[in-house]
Amino acid sequence: MSTSSEISTATAAEAPPTARGTRLTLTDAGLGRPGAPVLSGVDLDVVPGEILTVVGSSGCGKSTLLRTLAGLLPLLTGEITQDGRPLTGPSAERALVFQEDALLPWRTLRANVELPLAIAGTPRAARRTQAESWLARVGLADQARQLPHHVSGGQRQRAQLARALAGRPRAVLMDEPFGALDAQTRAGMQDLLVEVLHGTGATVVFVTHDVDEALYLGDRVALLGAGRLTAVRDIPRPRDRTAHDDPARAALRREVLTSLGT
Repeated sequence: MSTSSEISTATAAEAPPTARGTRLTLTDAGLGRPGAPVLSGVDLDVVPGEILTVVGSSGCGKSTLLRTLAGLLPLLTGEITQDGRPLTGPSAERALVFQEDALLPWRTLRANVELPLAIAGTPRAARRTQAESWLARVGLADQARQLPHHVSGGQRQRAQLARALAGRPRAVLMDEPFGALDAQTRAGMQDLLVEVLHGTGATVVFVTHDVDEALYLGDRVALLGAGRLTAVRDIPRPRDRTAHDDPARAALRREVLTSLGT
């Protein structure tokens, strides 16, 4: 099992930067599948380079929102754009990261990270160098030749993050990626995510059911409930998981909990 101390001392190797962030905009949007709408009247503007966390109770449409932004689900009504142009389907510019690590079990960690680079046509030597650089950046330099089943769940999620960023996406869409991890490993992954994303410029939409995770990671938090986007709030900074007594943060936490009915 990986620990937060292992992650915090990970090799700070330079990795190729991701492309600048992108703007994702929903206007009066209806989301879901034909005959099974989940969200309606959604107006949401995700600005370039921000981390937007999304919170809501089970079944409220968090994953539906993420898959719509990924281009996997077409809108039922309204409009969705990327940088002002219609978003019409999946793109390598928008990477998805799931709770299940989705690594190919027959490929080493390095080969998994190389996969989006191979698909993009990156020459073999260059993609190996870039994959090793990203693995070093997430603290897995010594695990590059391991198969996924030989490493811990936290290490697999770190490899998945490296794979997502190796393709230089302009947006990273994350669906409760740390939900299956123990508390210590989860905290380490949260810190790692913030550290690795710093300076990349990538836009991040991060779905979670954990209120404290949402308030620690996000620049803003979007609240879903009763089939709608009910609010989007700025999160007080600086980022500090111990700042429980900060009045603004405490008030926002109460608002988020109330939106969840807890």
